[in-house]
Amino acid sequence: MSNETMITRRGLFMKIGILLNGLVGTALAVPIVQYLLSSVTRGRENAYLSWVPLGPVREFPEGETRLATFRNPYVTPTDGKTADTACWVRRIAGDQFQVFAINCAHLGCPVRWFPQSGLFMCPCHGGAYYQDGSRASGPPERGLFEYPYKVQDGQITIHAGELPTPGPSAALDKRTTSCA
Repeated sequence: MSNETMITRRGLFMKIGILLNGLVGTALAVPIVQYLLSSVTRGRENAYLSWVPLGPVREFPEGETRLATFRNPYVTPTDGKTADTACWVRRIAGDQFQVFAINCAHLGCPVRWFPQSGLFMCPCHGGAYYQDGSRASGPPERGLFEYPYKVQDGQITIHAGELPTPGPSAALDKRTTSCA
C-alpha cells in the first residue's frame, strides 16, 4: 500500500473525535432550538393580538369602578391560576370605559379601589391615583396603565395580550399604540 491512501492511527482517532463531537453538538442544539421556537410551534403566535372578553356591559354600572378578571391569552398548561389576571373597569357613560391594569406604575404592586375617597391606592409605597387613573401622589411618576378596549354585541373586550407599559409598543400588531 502507498503512504497516501493509508490512514494513520492519529488520523482515525481525529475523524472519530470530530464525528462524536458533531453528534454531541447536534444532541445539545436540538432542545435549545425547540425552546427558542416553542412559541411559534405551539400555534400561539397571535395570542398577543387577542381581544379578551371581560363580561357584558350591564355588569358595569355607570359611574362605578369594578374589579374584573380575564384569562391571559398567552398561557401554558403549567400557568394554572396565575393566568387569571385582574383589571379595574370604570364605566364613564354609555359605552365609554376606562380599563386599568391592576398594577401600580411605580413597582407593580396591586392597587385597590376606594370608592369612598374616589382613589386607587397602592399598599406598597403609598402611591395614589384619581378615579380617571391619573397620578394623585406618592412615588409613581405616571398614571395607571390602561388597556385598549372595545364594546361589541353588548360585551366589553380588552386587548390584553400585550402588557401595558410606558415604552414603545412591542406588539406584533403595529396598529396599537403605547400607553405613554
